[in-house]
Amino acid sequence: MSYLIKSLVVTLSLLLSTTVFAANTSYYGNKFHGKRTASGSIFNMHAMTAAHKTLPFGTKVEVTNEKTKQSVIVKITDRGPFTPGRVLDLSKAAAGKINCSLCTTSMEILSYGDGKYRKE
Repeated sequence: MSYLIKSLVVTLSLLLSTTVFAANTSYYGNKFHGKRTASGSIFNMHAMTAAHKTLPFGTKVEVTNEKTKQSVIVKITDRGPFTPGRVLDLSKAAAGKINCSLCTTSMEILSYGDGKYRKE
């Protein structure tokens, strides 16, 4: 993707609200632990990471469980979720921090990542 297109995407994203309310969130863990993510990194279910369909890799997001008001900061390292109606898949550790196996969350984008693939 060219620099101009990336800049346009980031600019448009910043113009839109950075908070998404009433997002269905789930977690993923054991089955994918140790496997490569879409960003190229190795998935660690004990790390504070998440999967999102469109946010650039490396984006930092604060996720708050709407019921318990507990929050966690995660880094987007993968694509998903692929279950209809869900917006975010948290790592098992991140989901545990906010007591969420399937819950409603709000998300606030803290910083945008560069979206680059990194083979770690």
